[in-house]
Amino acid sequence: MPAQPPDRIEIRAADEDAGAIVAFPYDAALVERFRARFPAARWSDHACAWFVPGTTAERRVAVWLQRELPEHLAFADERGRDAFSFDPIESEYLEANGDVIVRTPYSRTVIDNLRGVPWAAWDREGKVWRVPYRSLEALRSCWLSIEIAARRAEPSERKRRREELKRSPEFADIKQREAERRRKRLAVPASQLPPPGRPVMTVRGIVVVTGSDGELVDVGGADGAEAAADTEDHVWIFWRSPTLEELIRTWPARREPDMPERARGWWQPTLEELREARRKAKSIERAAATRSARLA
Repeated sequence: MPAQPPDRIEIRAADEDAGAIVAFPYDAALVERFRARFPAARWSDHACAWFVPGTTAERRVAVWLQRELPEHLAFADERGRDAFSFDPIESEYLEANGDVIVRTPYSRTVIDNLRGVPWAAWDREGKVWRVPYRSLEALRSCWLSIEIAARRAEPSERKRRREELKRSPEFADIKQREAERRRKRLAVPASQLPPPGRPVMTVRGIVVVTGSDGELVDVGGADGAEAAADTEDHVWIFWRSPTLEELIRTWPARREPDMPERARGWWQPTLEELREARRKAKSIERAAATRSARLA
Protein backbone atom coordinates (compact mmCIF):
# COMPACT_ATOMS: atom_id res chain seq x y z
CA MET A 1 0.00 0.00 0.00
CA PRO A 2 1.52 3.37 -0.99
CA ALA A 3 2.56 5.71 1.80
CA GLN A 4 0.54 8.84 2.57
CA PRO A 5 1.75 12.21 1.20
CA PRO A 6 4.23 13.69 3.69
CA ASP A 7 3.18 16.49 6.03
CA ARG A 8 6.69 17.08 7.33
CA ILE A 9 10.25 17.34 6.00
CA GLU A 10 12.33 14.17 6.11
CA ILE A 11 15.83 13.50 4.79
CA ARG A 12 17.54 10.18 5.42
CA ALA A 13 20.12 7.92 3.82
CA ALA A 14 18.84 5.39 1.31
CA ASP A 15 18.99 1.82 2.59
CA GLU A 16 20.52 0.24 -0.52
CA ASP A 17 21.84 2.82 -3.01
CA ALA A 18 24.11 5.76 -2.29
CA GLY A 19 21.81 8.74 -1.97
CA ALA A 20 19.07 10.32 0.11
CA ILE A 21 15.34 9.77 0.58
CA VAL A 22 13.64 13.19 0.63
CA ALA A 23 10.05 14.02 1.58
CA PHE A 24 8.40 17.40 2.08
CA PRO A 25 4.86 18.83 1.97
CA TYR A 26 3.60 19.10 -1.60
CA ASP A 27 3.78 22.43 -3.37
CA ALA A 28 3.83 22.55 -7.18
CA ALA A 29 6.25 25.47 -7.40
CA LEU A 30 8.56 23.91 -4.80
CA VAL A 31 8.57 20.58 -6.65
CA GLU A 32 9.45 22.37 -9.88
CA ARG A 33 12.39 24.13 -8.23
CA PHE A 34 13.44 20.86 -6.59
CA ARG A 35 13.51 19.01 -9.92
CA ALA A 36 15.44 21.84 -11.53
CA ARG A 37 18.04 21.73 -8.74
CA PHE A 38 18.22 17.90 -8.61
CA PRO A 39 17.49 16.65 -12.16
CA ALA A 40 18.59 13.09 -11.29
CA ALA A 41 15.98 12.80 -8.52
CA ARG A 42 13.41 10.01 -8.93
CA TRP A 43 9.93 9.84 -7.39
CA SER A 44 8.75 6.69 -5.58
CA ASP A 45 4.97 6.17 -5.40
CA HIS A 46 5.43 3.41 -2.81
CA ALA A 47 7.55 5.51 -0.43
CA CYS A 48 5.79 8.75 -1.39
CA ALA A 49 9.21 10.42 -1.41
CA TRP A 50 12.05 11.43 -3.73
CA PHE A 51 15.32 9.56 -4.14
CA VAL A 52 18.34 11.79 -4.84
CA PRO A 53 21.45 9.81 -5.86
CA GLY A 54 24.97 10.65 -4.72
CA THR A 55 27.12 10.19 -1.62
CA THR A 56 26.65 13.87 -0.63
CA ALA A 57 22.93 13.99 -1.46
CA GLU A 58 21.75 14.41 2.15
CA ARG A 59 23.89 17.47 2.75
CA ARG A 60 23.09 19.07 -0.63
CA VAL A 61 19.34 18.62 -0.20
CA ALA A 62 19.48 19.89 3.39
CA VAL A 63 21.22 23.11 2.32
CA TRP A 64 18.71 23.63 -0.49
CA LEU A 65 15.64 23.04 1.72
CA GLN A 66 16.99 25.34 4.41
CA ARG A 67 17.00 28.12 1.85
CA GLU A 68 13.63 27.19 0.34
CA LEU A 69 11.56 26.49 3.48
CA PRO A 70 12.69 28.81 6.28
CA GLU A 71 9.20 29.15 7.85
CA HIS A 72 8.48 25.42 7.77
CA LEU A 73 11.91 24.66 9.24
CA ALA A 74 11.39 27.21 12.01
CA PHE A 75 8.17 25.39 12.93
CA ALA A 76 10.02 22.04 12.85
CA ASP A 77 12.71 23.49 15.13
CA GLU A 78 10.07 24.64 17.60
CA ARG A 79 8.44 21.23 17.60
CA GLY A 80 11.83 19.55 18.12
CA ARG A 81 12.67 21.94 20.96
CA ASP A 82 9.41 21.04 22.70
CA ALA A 83 10.17 17.33 22.23
CA PHE A 84 13.64 17.80 23.73
CA SER A 85 12.21 19.64 26.75
CA PHE A 86 9.78 16.78 27.33
CA ASP A 87 12.31 13.97 26.72
CA PRO A 88 15.91 15.29 26.72
CA ILE A 89 19.01 13.33 25.76
CA GLU A 90 21.06 13.15 28.96
CA SER A 91 24.78 12.99 28.13
CA GLU A 92 28.03 14.68 29.05
CA TYR A 93 28.71 15.01 25.31
CA LEU A 94 25.56 16.98 24.54
CA GLU A 95 24.50 20.52 25.41
CA ALA A 96 21.15 22.17 24.68
CA ASN A 97 21.49 25.74 23.46
CA GLY A 98 20.25 27.57 20.37
CA ASP A 99 21.02 24.25 18.69
CA VAL A 100 21.83 20.85 20.10
CA ILE A 101 25.61 21.00 20.55
CA VAL A 102 27.62 17.78 20.40
CA ARG A 103 31.19 17.89 21.73
CA THR A 104 33.19 14.63 21.82
CA PRO A 105 36.79 13.44 21.49
CA TYR A 106 37.76 12.73 17.90
CA SER A 107 36.16 9.56 16.59
CA ARG A 108 35.54 8.49 13.00
CA THR A 109 32.41 6.63 14.14
CA VAL A 110 31.02 9.81 15.71
CA ILE A 111 31.72 11.79 12.55
CA ASP A 112 30.13 9.20 10.29
CA ASN A 113 26.99 9.11 12.44
CA LEU A 114 26.65 12.89 12.61
CA ARG A 115 27.16 13.24 8.88
CA GLY A 116 24.06 11.10 8.49
CA VAL A 117 21.95 13.52 10.58
CA PRO A 118 20.15 16.07 8.37
CA TRP A 119 21.31 19.66 8.85
CA ALA A 120 24.06 18.68 11.30
CA ALA A 121 27.09 20.90 10.69
CA TRP A 122 30.62 21.15 12.03
CA ASP A 123 31.40 24.47 13.77
CA ARG A 124 35.07 25.00 12.97
CA GLU A 125 35.55 27.85 15.44
CA GLY A 126 33.79 26.21 18.37
CA LYS A 127 35.08 22.74 17.44
CA VAL A 128 31.63 21.25 18.01
CA TRP A 129 28.84 19.75 15.93
CA ARG A 130 25.63 21.78 15.80
CA VAL A 131 22.38 19.92 15.22
CA PRO A 132 19.14 21.93 14.83
CA TYR A 133 16.18 20.76 16.86
CA ARG A 134 14.35 19.76 13.68
CA SER A 135 16.83 16.85 13.45
CA LEU A 136 16.33 15.69 17.03
CA GLU A 137 14.75 12.34 16.14
CA ALA A 138 17.52 11.52 13.64
CA LEU A 139 20.11 12.37 16.29
CA ARG A 140 18.28 10.34 18.92
CA SER A 141 18.22 7.27 16.63
CA CYS A 142 22.03 7.14 16.42
CA TRP A 143 22.94 8.63 19.80
CA LEU A 144 23.77 5.31 21.48
CA SER A 145 26.37 4.59 18.80
CA ILE A 146 27.77 8.13 19.15
CA GLU A 147 28.07 7.92 22.95
CA ILE A 148 29.73 4.50 22.91
CA ALA A 149 32.26 5.66 20.30
CA ALA A 150 32.92 8.89 22.22
CA ARG A 151 33.67 7.00 25.44
CA ARG A 152 36.05 4.69 23.58
CA ALA A 153 37.80 7.77 22.18
CA GLU A 154 38.48 9.32 25.59
CA PRO A 155 42.26 9.70 26.17
CA SER A 156 42.15 7.58 29.34
CA GLU A 157 40.32 4.79 27.55
CA ARG A 158 42.73 4.91 24.60
CA LYS A 159 45.65 4.73 27.02
CA ARG A 160 44.12 1.73 28.80
CA ARG A 161 43.68 -0.15 25.52
CA ARG A 162 47.24 0.65 24.48
CA GLU A 163 48.58 -0.74 27.75
CA GLU A 164 46.53 -3.90 27.31
CA LEU A 165 47.77 -4.26 23.76
CA LYS A 166 51.40 -3.95 24.85
CA ARG A 167 50.93 -6.89 27.20
CA SER A 168 49.33 -9.07 24.51
CA PRO A 169 51.34 -11.77 22.65
CA GLU A 170 50.33 -10.20 19.29
CA PHE A 171 51.97 -6.86 20.08
CA ALA A 172 55.28 -7.65 18.35
CA ASP A 173 53.52 -8.52 15.09
CA ILE A 174 51.31 -5.44 15.30
CA LYS A 175 54.32 -3.23 15.92
CA GLN A 176 56.11 -4.72 12.92
CA ARG A 177 53.11 -4.16 10.67
CA GLU A 178 52.77 -0.55 11.79
CA ALA A 179 56.45 0.01 10.98
CA GLU A 180 55.88 -1.33 7.48
CA ARG A 181 52.80 0.85 7.10
CA ARG A 182 54.88 3.93 7.89
CA ARG A 183 57.44 2.78 5.33
CA LYS A 184 54.57 2.30 2.86
CA ARG A 185 55.43 -1.29 2.11
CA LEU A 186 53.07 -4.19 1.59
CA ALA A 187 53.72 -7.92 1.16
CA VAL A 188 52.25 -9.75 -1.84
CA PRO A 189 53.00 -13.09 -3.56
CA ALA A 190 56.02 -12.77 -5.84
CA SER A 191 54.12 -14.48 -8.65
CA GLN A 192 51.05 -12.18 -8.39
CA LEU A 193 52.28 -8.60 -8.27
CA PRO A 194 49.62 -5.89 -8.66
CA PRO A 195 49.79 -3.62 -11.74
CA PRO A 196 51.96 -0.56 -11.06
CA GLY A 197 50.51 2.93 -11.42
CA ARG A 198 46.88 1.79 -11.09
CA PRO A 199 44.70 2.00 -7.94
CA VAL A 200 44.05 -1.40 -6.36
CA MET A 201 42.36 -2.35 -3.09
CA THR A 202 44.50 -3.81 -0.28
CA VAL A 203 44.36 -4.25 3.49
CA ARG A 204 45.78 -0.70 3.60
CA GLY A 205 42.87 0.62 1.56
CA ILE A 206 43.12 1.71 -2.06
CA VAL A 207 46.75 2.35 -3.03
CA VAL A 208 48.84 2.89 -6.13
CA VAL A 209 51.85 0.57 -6.42
CA THR A 210 55.04 2.44 -7.25
CA GLY A 211 57.41 -0.53 -7.56
CA SER A 212 59.31 -3.29 -5.77
CA ASP A 213 62.97 -4.01 -5.08
CA GLY A 214 62.30 -7.76 -4.88
CA GLU A 215 63.15 -8.07 -1.17
CA LEU A 216 61.68 -11.27 0.31
CA VAL A 217 59.57 -10.99 3.45
CA ASP A 218 58.51 -13.15 6.36
CA VAL A 219 54.95 -14.20 5.46
CA GLY A 220 53.79 -14.49 9.06
CA GLY A 221 54.45 -10.85 9.89
CA ALA A 222 53.06 -9.25 6.77
CA ASP A 223 49.61 -7.75 6.22
CA GLY A 224 47.50 -9.42 3.61
CA ALA A 225 49.73 -12.47 3.38
CA GLU A 226 48.46 -14.64 6.24
CA ALA A 227 45.81 -16.33 4.11
CA ALA A 228 48.23 -17.16 1.32
CA ALA A 229 50.06 -20.47 1.03
CA ASP A 230 53.07 -20.66 3.34
CA THR A 231 55.19 -22.15 0.56
CA GLU A 232 54.83 -19.12 -1.70
CA ASP A 233 57.54 -16.46 -1.69
CA HIS A 234 56.38 -12.94 -0.90
CA VAL A 235 58.07 -9.66 -1.76
CA TRP A 236 57.69 -6.11 -0.54
CA ILE A 237 55.99 -3.61 -2.83
CA PHE A 238 56.03 0.15 -2.32
CA TRP A 239 52.85 2.20 -2.55
CA ARG A 240 51.41 5.70 -2.31
CA SER A 241 47.93 7.07 -1.83
CA PRO A 242 45.97 7.67 -5.05
CA THR A 243 44.86 11.12 -6.13
CA LEU A 244 41.21 12.03 -6.52
CA GLU A 245 41.66 12.16 -10.29
CA GLU A 246 43.10 8.62 -10.33
CA LEU A 247 40.20 7.35 -8.23
CA ILE A 248 37.64 8.97 -10.53
CA ARG A 249 39.27 7.32 -13.57
CA THR A 250 39.25 3.87 -11.92
CA TRP A 251 36.51 1.48 -12.97
CA PRO A 252 34.94 -0.57 -10.15
CA ALA A 253 34.96 -4.36 -10.10
CA ARG A 254 31.81 -6.04 -11.41
CA ARG A 255 31.72 -8.44 -8.45
CA GLU A 256 32.98 -8.82 -4.90
CA PRO A 257 36.56 -10.18 -4.63
CA ASP A 258 36.78 -13.94 -4.04
CA MET A 259 38.95 -15.68 -1.45
CA PRO A 260 42.01 -16.21 -3.74
CA GLU A 261 42.03 -12.49 -4.59
CA ARG A 262 41.83 -11.49 -0.93
CA ALA A 263 44.49 -14.06 -0.04
CA ARG A 264 46.99 -12.57 -2.47
CA GLY A 265 46.57 -9.19 -0.74
CA TRP A 266 45.08 -7.03 -3.51
CA TRP A 267 42.03 -6.85 -5.78
CA GLN A 268 40.07 -4.53 -8.05
CA PRO A 269 38.13 -2.10 -5.79
CA THR A 270 34.35 -2.34 -5.65
CA LEU A 271 32.04 0.61 -6.23
CA GLU A 272 31.48 1.12 -2.49
CA GLU A 273 35.23 1.04 -1.82
CA LEU A 274 35.83 3.58 -4.57
CA ARG A 275 33.08 5.88 -3.29
CA GLU A 276 34.56 5.92 0.21
CA ALA A 277 38.09 6.51 -1.12
CA ARG A 278 36.89 9.33 -3.39
CA ARG A 279 35.11 10.99 -0.49
CA LYS A 280 38.25 10.89 1.65
CA ALA A 281 40.48 12.08 -1.23
CA LYS A 282 38.11 14.97 -1.93
CA SER A 283 38.16 15.95 1.74
CA ILE A 284 41.98 15.82 1.82
CA GLU A 285 42.31 17.95 -1.34
CA ARG A 286 39.79 20.47 0.00
CA ALA A 287 41.70 20.73 3.31
CA ALA A 288 45.00 21.19 1.43
CA ALA A 289 43.46 23.94 -0.69
CA THR A 290 42.17 25.67 2.45
CA ARG A 291 45.61 25.56 4.09
CA SER A 292 47.24 26.95 0.93
CA ALA A 293 44.73 29.80 0.79
CA ARG A 294 45.42 30.70 4.42
CA LEU A 295 49.18 30.77 3.82
CA ALA A 296 48.85 32.86 0.65
